[in-house]
Amino acid sequence: MSNFYDGLVVELQSWWWAGIAVVLACYYAWLMTKKSIRTPPLPPGPPGLPLLGNLPFLQPDLNHYLTKLSQTYGPIMRLQLGRKICIVISSPSLAKIILKDNDAIFANHEVFAAARALVYGGIDIIFSPNGPQWRKLRKIFVHQLMSNASLDACYAIRKQGVRELVKDVHGKAGSRIDISQQIFTFALDVTMTMVWGGPLHGEERNSIGPEFIRLVRELVELLSRPNLSDLFPILAPFDLQGIESKVKKVFLWFDQMFESVIAGRTKDSDKRKNKDLLQFLLEMKHQGDEGRTPCLSMDEIKALFMDILLGATETSSTTVEWAMTKMLQHPTKMRRVREEIEEVVGDQKIVEESHLPKLLYLDAVIKETLRLHPTVPFLVPRNPSRDCCIAGYTIPQGSRIMINAWKIQRDPEVWKNPSEFEPERFLKEPRKGDYNGNFFSFLPFGSGRRVCAGLPLAEKMIKYVLATLLHSFEWEIPAEVELDLSEKFGLVMKKRNPLVAIPTPRLATLEQYY
Repeated sequence: MSNFYDGLVVELQSWWWAGIAVVLACYYAWLMTKKSIRTPPLPPGPPGLPLLGNLPFLQPDLNHYLTKLSQTYGPIMRLQLGRKICIVISSPSLAKIILKDNDAIFANHEVFAAARALVYGGIDIIFSPNGPQWRKLRKIFVHQLMSNASLDACYAIRKQGVRELVKDVHGKAGSRIDISQQIFTFALDVTMTMVWGGPLHGEERNSIGPEFIRLVRELVELLSRPNLSDLFPILAPFDLQGIESKVKKVFLWFDQMFESVIAGRTKDSDKRKNKDLLQFLLEMKHQGDEGRTPCLSMDEIKALFMDILLGATETSSTTVEWAMTKMLQHPTKMRRVREEIEEVVGDQKIVEESHLPKLLYLDAVIKETLRLHPTVPFLVPRNPSRDCCIAGYTIPQGSRIMINAWKIQRDPEVWKNPSEFEPERFLKEPRKGDYNGNFFSFLPFGSGRRVCAGLPLAEKMIKYVLATLLHSFEWEIPAEVELDLSEKFGLVMKKRNPLVAIPTPRLATLEQYY
């Protein structure tokens, strides 16, 4: 019997050692397999310093600097900015892969520390993460303000705003006018009327208007600065540059204005016959409280106002300013635009929005302006929701994705004479002027699900204003002033020096101005 047990023990031991050997062999094979399947590398990029990375080497004109680097490191390039990995995309094909083919992965915008302080923690349309909350806000905005029916219903507001602009400019005929500031005030009046039913008037216009412009431009400046709080998250609580504290001061001014408008509406809501966006939002909020519709918080309403007012004013005024600059630089182009307007409108009438679809050359001028001077030259940076592989390189979750639209829209492989102002190119190849982001060599408003929600209104306002200004006035640069074409890089690509021009009335009757 003992021989039997001894044999059994020996057999079990041999099986045990055999099992160990099999497990070790499998583990070794797994290790070899894992070693052979290597994670793709990060994209190439310039060498940097320990801890700081490439941060000390950034240059003020970032669009020119990154375009130059892309010529060395390729259309997908990595920068290490402190602890933040930044991926720069500089080709149409890669932009398509990011913005369309992998739109779901790259659907989030990076929320900067300063932006979080400005828009109630990032609960607005621009910075809300892709999801039900963002879709709700965008649906409200698009359906209530940007649909064809809503825009048509607000035509009288835009027309009144344009007539006030013409009247104001006529009163300054023969003197110097800051084009950007003039258009900014117009856009602010129109937007306020569309959103909550009233523009600035009298003393309010004289006090709040200039302060609004000053604060918006201060915000753009603050949001354009590299912020250590974004690049070194461990330093964020200290706000070492004071950017967030400055943004919060501006935020309080806007918040108090929104609170005042909402409080005033709450008192007289029963007296109003026409329902504007504010009235709809307040009704939706109350319905949400009763459980009949998704709840909309007061902070979400104010964050939506912030997006609309900032987006409709600074970007529109910047585009109009650049378009006027380019036409003053090229008088023959301006002459052709005016001849087209006169053919469509005549010199005895005023420009109406119904004329705009026939102004094809003016449309081409606007598109060529946006090609050379995109309002947001790197779009709003994307933030991948998970690690992924693009063009054979690893794109880490949480990295900053910058689409270099400024470079893409000057690609000589797509655009003949890419640095020249040639609106005719869009008449010859209309498909290249797709505003909606379906042609990835022309992305002034972005692409994919995060394409600019305010595009329909921006397109109407910019074209309507330019047509009216060119139809109503002759424009010239003051004799002692040289036309400045230099750019000032920032979140919004503005002119380094404001465009100042002198208007001269050219229409037949005074009634066309008043």
